[in-house]
Amino acid sequence: MVCDTKAAEPQGGRFHAVEKQIRWRRGQLPDEHYAPIEKSILRRYYARTRNRPPRHRSTEVPTGAAVKNMRRVRIATISIVLVLCVPLWAEPQEKTVEKPAAASVPPAVKPGAAEMDRLKFYLGEWEYTETSPKSGFSPNGGKNTGVYTSKLGPGGNSLINTFHSQGPVGYFEGLLVITWDAREKAYKAYAFGNDFPGALVETGTFEGDALVFRSEFPVEGAKLKLRNVTRLTAPGKIESEEFMAMKDATESLLVGVEAKKR
Repeated sequence: MVCDTKAAEPQGGRFHAVEKQIRWRRGQLPDEHYAPIEKSILRRYYARTRNRPPRHRSTEVPTGAAVKNMRRVRIATISIVLVLCVPLWAEPQEKTVEKPAAASVPPAVKPGAAEMDRLKFYLGEWEYTETSPKSGFSPNGGKNTGVYTSKLGPGGNSLINTFHSQGPVGYFEGLLVITWDAREKAYKAYAFGNDFPGALVETGTFEGDALVFRSEFPVEGAKLKLRNVTRLTAPGKIESEEFMAMKDATESLLVGVEAKKR
């Protein structure tokens, strides 16, 4: 009797295990005993597989209540994550805000700024009178009148003064640049004029309330010394005197200037 097992053959590995068991027993029993035993084993196996309910994945669609519960769980999970993350994010933010203001570095003071501030009394436009006594430079003496203008140079690191005057003593036009030399710890003045080439270089300091400049240069084989003393005598009023001396001789007044601010 031939048993057609293809229609009822199950998927998986149990059928192979049964075949192995049958083959093992066939090796130990005579052929005439094999057919009844094989049929008996196969009947029992197939009967057991037919009665067993099939295993299928659940295709049941979640009901409305189940969907709502899933949404609630998801929302709750997201809320918990946000609640846990917010303190971690806020902590460094608070630390940044709590930094003391004292940690900020104040801006560096520009070298020479304080010294240039002391020269700001020059700033503006001035009318002046210069009086020259009789001397080898001005045999007849006399008075000239002129205009003097002072303004700050680039970055406030210098003072740029322009002036011109005319009268019995002659016509004069010049440019005077004053700055602070941090290396020499002194003021430096560079004067340019229409009646001499190059520049007259002076070195100055404050002596009390007066700004004093000194310079030396050769004249006809001798050394001429100059000393200029300038002070603010009243608001809007400046007085300046220029003294000279040949070699080691006594100083004499070269010119006196009185200026009034416009």
